[in-house]
Amino acid sequence: MTPRTSRFTIGVIVTAIVGVALAAGLPAGGQASGGKGEQIPGLSRQPSSAARQVLIDANDAVILLLDHQTGLFQTVKDVPVAELRNNTMALVNVAKLAKAPVIYTASEPNGPNGPIMDELDAVKDYCQFVPRKGEISAWDNADFVKAGEATGRQTLVMVGVWTSVWVAFPALQAKADRYKVYFVTDASGDPSVMASQTTIARLAQAGIVPTSTNAVLCEFQRTWNRSDAAQWGNIYGQLVPHYKAVAESYKRAQDAAKK
Repeated sequence: MTPRTSRFTIGVIVTAIVGVALAAGLPAGGQASGGKGEQIPGLSRQPSSAARQVLIDANDAVILLLDHQTGLFQTVKDVPVAELRNNTMALVNVAKLAKAPVIYTASEPNGPNGPIMDELDAVKDYCQFVPRKGEISAWDNADFVKAGEATGRQTLVMVGVWTSVWVAFPALQAKADRYKVYFVTDASGDPSVMASQTTIARLAQAGIVPTSTNAVLCEFQRTWNRSDAAQWGNIYGQLVPHYKAVAESYKRAQDAAKK
């Protein structure tokens, strides 16, 4: 079985697991904000209460960045590290534009796992850093959990390195504590493709939703019918360089047509 075939196979398995979980009515964690009467601006049809629950509510979400350290990056084998770092910062930009909190942490940034990636220094005034006292799972650190609780939000979007440990452990614990939990596969990394695939299956079976950076961006945005549409478009350009090329070509064609 080739790696590509293996990835396709695990995708089918995960889809089946999630479908079974939804059909069985497994608990979805904490209740998201955005009740039946609350309007989502820019939509021509407001979704039902049930339909609201299947997409991320940006007004109820908090982004959690777990152990994005340069020492650990050197062990990541399932996703290109440059892509992982770029996607992580795209998520931060999505959160900033949607005014969603971002909390990041490391068990010991001064140890052999290395310092937290430099890119986060540029956004440290927006993001909240919570140092841990050596706990492997961030959910075992009182300060980290209190920081999350202080946001008043019940939807957790987690990313980190390693996926199988620093993402999986707090994700499972938060889910058990009745939060709605997502984890972003392409802004997280593991020492092997097998480790990543195993973790995706484990978390999906527990009712935790695997997703991608691009999907999170789209779910936070919801519509192009908004005054800040151009700013959302800039994030797509950061996340998908080929899409940036499409936007550049379109703009040039429009400019030529006006002339």
